[in-house]
Amino acid sequence: MNYLLPLLSVLIGYGIALVLKPNNKTNLKLLLAFSGSFLLSLTVMHLLPEVYESKNGNIGLFIMLGILFQIILEFFSKGAEHGHVHGHPHMNHIPWLLFISLCIHAFLEGFPVSRHNDLALGIAIHHLPIAIILTTFFINANLNNKAIFIFMITFAIMTPLGTFLSGSLPVLNEYYDEITAVVIGILFHISSTIIFESSEGHKFNIAKVSMIVIGIALAYFI
Repeated sequence: MNYLLPLLSVLIGYGIALVLKPNNKTNLKLLLAFSGSFLLSLTVMHLLPEVYESKNGNIGLFIMLGILFQIILEFFSKGAEHGHVHGHPHMNHIPWLLFISLCIHAFLEGFPVSRHNDLALGIAIHHLPIAIILTTFFINANLNNKAIFIFMITFAIMTPLGTFLSGSLPVLNEYYDEITAVVIGILFHISSTIIFESSEGHKFNIAKVSMIVIGIALAYFI
């Protein structure tokens, strides 16, 4: 399931965008708010205590490096990791900078999953609305179907690939705490940005707050 959940969530999101062509931004924002809250809660409740139990005194520095690295990635992805995409009205080729930065992001997210089964669910829930938004964006930008398929399939396999390599390569196991700390920084930035961006004008919204509370509760009881 560690491999299947993140993979299937992207493929399901891709299929939903192709078949249903959802255009209700409110529902997508609520789903994003839930995913951001759930992912942030998993990170704080499960990943963070683990890395601080290690003997490495520079964990905080690695977390900050993760936040900085995600900010750099978003310079190229334009915020696609949290459902915030912009681009040209028409495309005839894969947007390579967006593609590479998203793949790096998804690949790194897979590393802690090898030791945290619950994180696979969090990443899957995080990737589902992102896949819907990305596919819809590409369709509206008239990117050809073959390019969309290649983009989404590659994006789908990156997190399972990161999980597989993390559990298979001894050198990655040796630096597990440091890599996980970097991923924590990435997840901190992504999930908090999703929560703050999921409402217009940062106004109080009972539906949004409810989804955030549900995300926190689900992460607590897992």
